Amino acid sequence: MQALSYTTFSARIAAQGAGDRVPLSGAIEVSRRCPLRCVQCYNNLPMADTAARRAELSTAEHHRILDEIAEAGCLWLLYTGGEIFARPDFLDIFTHAKRRGLLVTLFTNGTLVTPEIADHLARYRPFSIEITLYGATAATYERVTGVPGSYERCLGGIRLLRERGLAPKLKTVGLTLNRHELSQMQRLAETVGLEFAFDAQINPRIDCTLGPLAVRLDPAAVVALDLQAPRRLAEWRQLAARFGRPGVWPAPSDTLYDCGGGISSFAIDPNGMLSLCVISSRDRFDLRRGSFREGWDRFLRAVRAQKATRPTVCAACSLRWMCAMCPANGHLENGDAEQPVAFLCQTSHLRAYALDVPIAPHGDCPYCEGGSEFSALAAARAALAAMATGNWDP
Repeated sequence: MQALSYTTFSARIAAQGAGDRVPLSGAIEVSRRCPLRCVQCYNNLPMADTAARRAELSTAEHHRILDEIAEAGCLWLLYTGGEIFARPDFLDIFTHAKRRGLLVTLFTNGTLVTPEIADHLARYRPFSIEITLYGATAATYERVTGVPGSYERCLGGIRLLRERGLAPKLKTVGLTLNRHELSQMQRLAETVGLEFAFDAQINPRIDCTLGPLAVRLDPAAVVALDLQAPRRLAEWRQLAARFGRPGVWPAPSDTLYDCGGGISSFAIDPNGMLSLCVISSRDRFDLRRGSFREGWDRFLRAVRAQKATRPTVCAACSLRWMCAMCPANGHLENGDAEQPVAFLCQTSHLRAYALDVPIAPHGDCPYCEGGSEFSALAAARAALAAMATGNWDP
C-alpha cells in the first residue's frame, strides 16, 4: 500500500469534495467563558457568567451535533472558545468527537490544563493542540491577559503536555503590548522544541464594539513583522509568485461571500447557532430547532447565494488573494458587510509594495498610485521596501 503524506492526503480530500458542498471542516466554540481577560479578544466572557453557562449546549446536544456533522462528511474539527477547558465536560465532548473519527484540533490558552486533562489527551491524542502565548515574560503576558499568575499557569500547562509526549504548537497575536517580545517568544518555543507562529489579525468584539482595536498594530508594523520573519517572508514570496500576476486569481462573482464558509466549512457557537465562520454573526441557524443537515443544505446554501448589493473597490482589486477582507470583517468593523476595512486595504497595499508585487490601479482605490492616500503611505512604503531588500534594520 502506498503511503501518502498528510499534505497529499488533505489535498486529495479537498479536491474530491470541491463543487459538492461537503462540510469537510468545522469549528465549534464550546464556551465563550475564559479565565483570562485578554485585551484583544473578540469573544471572551467571565468564567462565572451564569447566563452564558446556562445558554451553552448541553453534553447530549454536543454529542447529537457531532453525530450529525460526522454523518454529513466532516473530517476536520476545531474546538475553540473562549477557553475550551472552561467546561468540566469538555473531555467527554472531545472524546465523542474522536470516536466519530474526526481529526480534532484544540485551541487553548493552557492555563486550565491539569495532570488529569493531560493524561486524557495523551490517551486520546488530538490531531493538533495550539496554545496562545501572549508574552515571553510574566509582565508582558499578564499585561495582555489581565490576570496575575496566568503566565506561570500557561507554562505549566505546556509542561504537562510535553511530559506526556504531546507537542503543542505555540502561537501569538502581535499587539502593541507584546511586539517587542515576539523574537523572545519564538526562542522560548524553539528551546523546548515546539513550533511557533504569529499573526497580527485582530477583530472587533463579536458584538461589534471596537475595544480590541486599541492594541492592534498599524499596517506598516504588520508588514514589517512579515519581513523580519524569514519563513513567513518566504511564504509570502511563494504566494506572490503563484498568485501575484494578472489573471491568475479568479475574478470575483456577484455573490456577497467569496470564501469556503458554507461551501466546505462551517462554525457553531456555544449556543448551537450554525454560521459560515466563527466571526460571522449576521446569518445563523439554530441547531436546537433543526438538524445540521437542514442548516447546511438549506440555510447556509441560501446565505451563500446572497448577492452583493453594490460594487466596491474590492471587486476589481488585484490584491484580493493576499487580503483578509470579507463580509464578516466588514460587518464587525464598519457595521456594513460590503464596506472595505481600511486597515486591511492599507496592509495589503503596503505588503504588495514591500514585496514588489504589481498593483493594477482600480476604481477609486485611495491606496493605489494616484489615489488620495497614496502619498500619505510614502514613508511606510520606502521603509518597507528597504527592509525587503535587506537595506534597513528597524
